[in-house]
Amino acid sequence: MQQATANAERNGLSDTVHFRVADVLDELPKLNKAGEKYDVVILDPPAFTKSREATKAAIRGYREINMQGIKLVKDGGYLATCSCSHFMTPELFTKTIAEAANSVHRRLRQVEYRTQCSDHPILWAKDENSYYLKFYIFQVCDEK
Repeated sequence: MQQATANAERNGLSDTVHFRVADVLDELPKLNKAGEKYDVVILDPPAFTKSREATKAAIRGYREINMQGIKLVKDGGYLATCSCSHFMTPELFTKTIAEAANSVHRRLRQVEYRTQCSDHPILWAKDENSYYLKFYIFQVCDEK
């Protein structure tokens, strides 16, 4: 966070760009309760599951942080959200985000989808799947 703050200062953005590092499961509900709204919300949680058995709990966690994060975005603002959980498949992560948006009555317009960089290659061997990072950027709009 210190480097990000220094970069904002160097670029003359210290009055408009602010960074916050917190436990997302604690902080997001507090911000929503306070009525906060942001142009950009970035959700970058640690892996919520390290095993196939814990996937259901991970889905609940990702759904909750995305619901809370989406509610914090101003109409027309942006949400960046990701998962580095290997067992949270791209299809499952996408479905979870869609359910979160639907439950808080917001529309998502996908702007970007990315996965890990080439220094973490995705191996297509039958017994090994190294595809772990899913990263989306959405424009968030009120339902109208």
